[in-house]
Amino acid sequence: MTRRILETEQKALEINLDLPIYGAFAEIGAGQEVARHFFQVGAAAGTIAKSMSAYDKTVSDEIYGPEQLGKGRYVCESRLYKMLDHEYNLMEARLRTERPTHTFFAFADTVAAINFSRTIKGDGWLGLRFQRTPGGGYNDLVVHVKLLDQDNRLQQQAIGILGVNMIYGCFRYANEPEVLIQSLMDNLHGRAALDMVRLKGADFETIDNRLICLWMVKHKLSNVAIFGPDGNTKHAGEFLYRKSILISRGSFRPPTLVQEDMITRTFEQFVAEPGVDRSNAAFLVEITLDNLREGTDTIDERDFLDRADLLCALGQTVIVSNCVQHKDLISYFMDFKVPRIGLAMGIRKLETILRETCDQNPDNLLAAFGEIFSRNVRFYAYPAQDDTVSSLRTTSNLRFPREIHFLYDYLLENGNIVDVKEFNHAVLHIYHKDVLRMLQNGESGWETLVPAKVAEEIKAKKLFGLK
Repeated sequence: MTRRILETEQKALEINLDLPIYGAFAEIGAGQEVARHFFQVGAAAGTIAKSMSAYDKTVSDEIYGPEQLGKGRYVCESRLYKMLDHEYNLMEARLRTERPTHTFFAFADTVAAINFSRTIKGDGWLGLRFQRTPGGGYNDLVVHVKLLDQDNRLQQQAIGILGVNMIYGCFRYANEPEVLIQSLMDNLHGRAALDMVRLKGADFETIDNRLICLWMVKHKLSNVAIFGPDGNTKHAGEFLYRKSILISRGSFRPPTLVQEDMITRTFEQFVAEPGVDRSNAAFLVEITLDNLREGTDTIDERDFLDRADLLCALGQTVIVSNCVQHKDLISYFMDFKVPRIGLAMGIRKLETILRETCDQNPDNLLAAFGEIFSRNVRFYAYPAQDDTVSSLRTTSNLRFPREIHFLYDYLLENGNIVDVKEFNHAVLHIYHKDVLRMLQNGESGWETLVPAKVAEEIKAKKLFGLK
């Protein structure tokens, strides 16, 4: 059944007329656009206990404390949580006795809208701490938004719409968390991207934030979402800012010994490169929506969580993306001023990328290759056993269209493509599809083809339809 999308003013008025809902607004930067919607539609006295903006940094520090975790920045996650803590605790301390039948909330945002010189593109952190029952435990919905409008006034307007969507969604769709996540972009598509969404609290203990990452990308809130080994969502700007990153794309269904070897060996080679600081480098694995769909129109959430369980057990940070082409993923991370990007992949995958880039851009090869192989991007090619001869496939005998031989030679000479130097010959025969077939058919021996931790998890949780 298609969900009816209400106008922002309709949502605000409906909340205002829901008398038990009562709360405070604290907004820094981009005006007080969220509170303004509730004031303008009428009946705000039934919803708003307080609205404020500690715009001056000294005033803000006096109220919420100085900012240290944000490294001097006020538009950051740690600032948002300080605001939520302060405002929600005040609501409970000042009004709980007087209003015992109300469900309290505290909305906060800290935003930097686009400036006159365009040196600030526009982004912000928004959060809602709310109860679902009077006096009950609280829940937090926290998001990071990238503002896409090229006008300050329009960006302020977008913040107002998003804030109303958050409040309406939490009080109307709490029993349908996927709908709640989808509704955050009501009346906002093309104007904003939400690249971090986190939903936690007393009423959402069963919610898996890894699924929220999947829903974010599936419903086009963002092209990229990230979660850590603990299953919690991460924001790339806070987690990866100015870090060198190595990424490996795959199905991980399940992760095998050959993938483990590729990850380990490539990362060691990556952090040994000049200009890469091991203490400031991160490794991420990527699963794309295309891979999850596998030629169908649907995504099996259980299958996704099976893969996520194994990657989290291996201590990996996971990217869920809708970046079909690697150039889109590279472009996304460039926004976070990463000094070096590495992409780890099998040699056959590299062959596919070269061939597809050539086929799709026959009249503009230089520009197409320039988008992928920029100055600070390096592809690490893990070898494969050759199908036709008793040798290894490496960059020296890689198969590519002859018309790009001059470009390929340049990429090798320039260091944009390199071989993974150290690897375990004994695992090159392993293919994840064979392992999956074996475990689903009840065949013995698959355990020896995957890391021990993976085998333990698959057996304990009966993952991938284990017989």
